[in-house]
Parts: sequence; C-alpha cells; structure tokens
Amino acid sequence: MRKYIILPIALLILFFTAAQPAVASFCRNYKENRICILSIKRSAKNYWEYRAEVSINDVRKPLEIYNCRTQQKIKKNGRIVKFESNGAGQFICSVLDK
Repeated sequence: MRKYIILPIALLILFFTAAQPAVASFCRNYKENRICILSIKRSAKNYWEYRAEVSINDVRKPLEIYNCRTQQKIKKNGRIVKFESNGAGQFICSVLDK
C-alpha cells in the first residue's frame, strides 16, 4: 500500500523539477556578431515593422521596434536611430522580411 502512495508523489516531484519554462530563441552568427531573437512580433498594420527583443553577443537589449522600410529602429524611450552595420536590425530584416 505504501509504494502505491510514494510512487505517484515521486513521479509528480520528478515532473515538476524537470518541467522548466522553455526559452524560445532564434540564434545565428551574423557577420561578426551572435544575434539571438528572444521574442518578436510583426505589426499587423505595418507589415515591415517588427517589435523584437534581441541579444547581441549575449547582451540582452530591451524591446525595440525595427522598421525594415526605413532601416531605423525606435528605442524604448522613443528615440529613432539608424540600424547599426551588422546589427540586429539588418539581421531581422534580411531573415524575416522575405
């Protein structure tokens, strides 16, 4: 009788310790950088815009809007800057904007 109680409890403990949230990311070596797209969402209204969180060489960047049409990104504080050469903006637009 005791083993019928212990076995399900042990299986539940094993299941919950092994089940960790998955981190979905898409990583590639792009030119000289290792760029990982941690989360991305395409704009329904402006299909050339992407809201994305990325990491460049294992440094996580905050959510930014990447505009593939104008080659600019909008930072979290609202500042608009041009894409950096070999950066995440060029990577996102070259891979996803096809």
